[in-house]
Amino acid sequence: MKPAYLKLSESGELERRADAAFDLLEPCRLCPERCGAKRKSGEKGRCGASSQAIVADHAPHFGEEPPLSGTGGSGTVFFSGCNMHCIYCQNFEISQMTPGMPVTPEMLAFMFLMLQEQGCHNINLVTPSHVVPMILLGIARAADEGLHIPIVYNSGGYDSIEILQLLDGIVDIYLPDLKYMDEDTGLRLSGVKNYPQTAQNAIREMHRQTGPLQLDSRGIATRGVLVRHLVLPGGLAGTEEAVRFMASELGPGTWTNIMRQYRPCWKAVENPELNRNITDEEYRKALHLAAEAGLHLCC
Repeated sequence: MKPAYLKLSESGELERRADAAFDLLEPCRLCPERCGAKRKSGEKGRCGASSQAIVADHAPHFGEEPPLSGTGGSGTVFFSGCNMHCIYCQNFEISQMTPGMPVTPEMLAFMFLMLQEQGCHNINLVTPSHVVPMILLGIARAADEGLHIPIVYNSGGYDSIEILQLLDGIVDIYLPDLKYMDEDTGLRLSGVKNYPQTAQNAIREMHRQTGPLQLDSRGIATRGVLVRHLVLPGGLAGTEEAVRFMASELGPGTWTNIMRQYRPCWKAVENPELNRNITDEEYRKALHLAAEAGLHLCC
């Protein structure tokens, strides 16, 4: 199955979508935060980015979910900055301190093509929500030069419907987080308003576009949605409500990764709610809830 973005590239639609996304850059309203920064003029948004995307790293990654990593790896491109400010972020150096190299669309295209040449199964855009316009131009340039592997949109789930609609027919695989099911928890731990409703609406739109996860004969994902849910101490993530949402809204059999790798990082070490690892019992309970809901546990 050829990625859908190839058809859009041939018609010039990729460039038109990029132009529409750039129109949302000043005042910035790319993400649900709608901070209003004049990013085209060099002002940084709340995400830490201005008019150029900053890439912290790009490389084949073999630690993603098996349908993404396969045998050739997932071609990850880590973007600096983030539209969320999770106080326990394990990649806080990248998400909050914006290290790395500012890149042009042509440089992004080169990275995508290099990862494809290295045998990666997909291009995995990590934390892309705040740099979608630049990414779209990068994909357009790379498609003209022979890019032909699926695009993965790997986000925190705090995504604008308007932006997701621009990505319709471009992104093949959506890999969103579903972090919380309580609004106050999202504000307290990640500094964003209305996280549960925003993320649920975003995931519904992602699923509308691509449907359930599809695999090829090798077990490699080609299209669809895979939802990540990180188990937090003391039930802060609202796992029971999260798996119920996935099963009822996306359907039984929805692929999910119930993740247990939480550990106190960054500001979490000073937070009484978060300054411990999760217990084996907390993780077993989360797995049981997901299995009971009929979800497909991918890891």
